[in-house]
Amino acid sequence: MPAAVPRRSHGKLGIFGVVFVAGAAMLVYTGIDARHRSNAELTQWTEAQAVPTVTLVTLNSQPGVVSLNLPGRLQANNSAPIFARVSGYVKDWKVDIGAAVKAGETLADIEAPDQDQQLLQAKADLANAKAAEVLADLTLKRERPLLASNTVAQQEIDQRVADLASKQAAVNSGAANVQRLEVLSAYKTVTAPFDGLITERNTDVGNLIAAGSNAGRPMFVVSDVRTLRAYVNVPQNYAPAVKIGSKTLVSVPEYPGRTFAAKVVASARSVDMSSGTTQMQLAVDNSKGELMPGAYANVKVDLSGVAGTFRIPVSALVFDEKGLRVATVGPDSRVAFKAVTIARDLGSEIELGSGVQAGDRVIAAPPDGLAEGDPVHVGGADPGSPAPKVASAQ
Repeated sequence: MPAAVPRRSHGKLGIFGVVFVAGAAMLVYTGIDARHRSNAELTQWTEAQAVPTVTLVTLNSQPGVVSLNLPGRLQANNSAPIFARVSGYVKDWKVDIGAAVKAGETLADIEAPDQDQQLLQAKADLANAKAAEVLADLTLKRERPLLASNTVAQQEIDQRVADLASKQAAVNSGAANVQRLEVLSAYKTVTAPFDGLITERNTDVGNLIAAGSNAGRPMFVVSDVRTLRAYVNVPQNYAPAVKIGSKTLVSVPEYPGRTFAAKVVASARSVDMSSGTTQMQLAVDNSKGELMPGAYANVKVDLSGVAGTFRIPVSALVFDEKGLRVATVGPDSRVAFKAVTIARDLGSEIELGSGVQAGDRVIAAPPDGLAEGDPVHVGGADPGSPAPKVASAQ
């Protein structure tokens, strides 16, 4: 017969089983509880991630300064193309490009033999007319006393008077012709019309010169560069803000980092229909001669903002079927849209004319799909934080 199991051993096994079952039950309970807590944290994190984080725009009602950069061209204040007034050949020229000249200074001499012969002929014709006048006058003086004795008829005296008047008119005509040719002969010496620089020379010794401004290129171009003009085309929406007398800065590629003072002196006061701009003229001081006419220039105009308006980035605007709006964040951290109007388009920024107030919290870049009343987080939060781990039951 097998030996009997002691009662004491059975008691130990029962106690161990109870402890094991209790421990297993506790472990299962702990795992289930941890899983519930993890699920709650995950739900809370998911809900937090569903609320977008936005940044706000700082509204400033003080009118700021708008810098407007416009391309332009520099031109001489006075620029005169010099054409010949007489036809002939260039005898010699006195100045070359880049030379500074004074008003009345000789630029070139022209040989005009045809002009000289015409003047000689005109003088001879004048002398002939004067001789005819003298003869007509003497004839009238001899015959007028004979009228009293009826030796000559009144008709003949009248003819002599008319003939004298004709001869006197011929003398006046001849004198005017001589004077005209003498004036033209003076143009054989080409002179500078004002103080300036020779910016072009298109002639040389022996060149055939034809009189008139439609006979090709000018002999010289004289430019007054002590003051330069710059023409810029100002967009229509900025034109009213650019006043006559406004100070501007001009920069050119050949002097990087430097600017030259300029002033608005004239405005076309009309809008070009093809470009939508208004042409304005600036005066640039060039007393040191550093700037060159014909050069490209960048003109910077500082414009004061409109008082009582607010500037926001372009990204803050929302344009949909409800019109132009901005998204604001209310005290309850929920979105509220406001309709706005644009006062001026400043490129990367917009100057609002109405729709917002100083206390409004405008969203800088509203995310797609944002709707009225949606909750949002304002700055600071980290939407990219990792999701909590979900505990699994052991």
